[in-house]
Amino acid sequence: MINLMNENSLVELEVEKDDMRVRLKKTASGIEGFSGPVVIQGQNIPLSQDKLQSAPAGGEKEAPKSVEIKAPMVGTFYRAPSPESPAYVEVGQVIEPGQVICIIEAMKLMNEIKSEIKGKILEVLVDNAEPVEFGQSLFLIDPL
Repeated sequence: MINLMNENSLVELEVEKDDMRVRLKKTASGIEGFSGPVVIQGQNIPLSQDKLQSAPAGGEKEAPKSVEIKAPMVGTFYRAPSPESPAYVEVGQVIEPGQVICIIEAMKLMNEIKSEIKGKILEVLVDNAEPVEFGQSLFLIDPL
C-alpha cells in the first residue's frame, strides 16, 4: 500500500472492506501511522459514529439518547448537491441507512456521506461550506 501511495503521489489512503479498515496518511517525515485491521464482532457498529456520554443521575445506566455522525475525512462540508438545491436533510427529518446526508469535498472530489443508522436529525453541527476535520461531529441524531 505504501508503494501505491508513493507511485501515485497520494497523501492519504483508506481501505475498508467488511470488518477491516486500514488507513495510511503521509506527513513531511513519511508515513504518520498505521491503523491496523479493525475487527468488529457482535453488532454492526458504524465507524463514523460515537455515542454521546451522558452521566445518568444516581449511577443508573441509561441507553444513549443521541448519536453523533462524524466526518470520515478532512474537507469542505456541503449540505446540498449545489447552491440552488435543497439540503439533503433538515432538522426533524427521519433518515434511513444508506441515505445521503451531506457532501464533503476533498481535493476537488465530492464525497457523498451516507447515514449508517435510522434516526431523526436533532441538530446540524456544521455550517454549509465550512471546512471540517477528520472525526469532527457533523450531525446529532436520535436513533430510532
